[in-house]
Amino acid sequence: MAWRQRFPVLAAALWWGSLSAIGSLVVPLLFKHLPTPALAGQTAAKLFSAQTWVSLACGVLLLLSSRPRGGAPRLDWARGAIGFVLAGVLLALLAEFAVAPRIMARENLRLWHGVGSAAYAAQWVCALVVLWKVAGAAAVPDAISSQDA
Repeated sequence: MAWRQRFPVLAAALWWGSLSAIGSLVVPLLFKHLPTPALAGQTAAKLFSAQTWVSLACGVLLLLSSRPRGGAPRLDWARGAIGFVLAGVLLALLAEFAVAPRIMARENLRLWHGVGSAAYAAQWVCALVVLWKVAGAAAVPDAISSQDA
């Protein structure tokens, strides 16, 4: 399998894996082991912010992978993964720039924490679908890119 087929799989795996690790392992451990919930919350906020940038980087790399050399991006790329890439990136931006500031300001905390959790879960699903589609397409020659380098 050529690097142009493996690269999107690696980007999708990094995106989904980092979301999984932070959301299901790291943040719960912060709340269990740090001395106060306030300290755990502040640390979690920084991790979620860093995760946003990982998500954006992986999304951009995946979008760049959807474009064959010298051509326009293909909507059918990797069996329709491009829509899920865009949705996941938009969810990451929504969480970072619309939800997180309200949580940090402690504005209607229950509502915004719920919205943030739902956005994170939806982004996780988008990343999983992208990984599934990209990995499946990589197994089929020319499904990701019609040009190997």
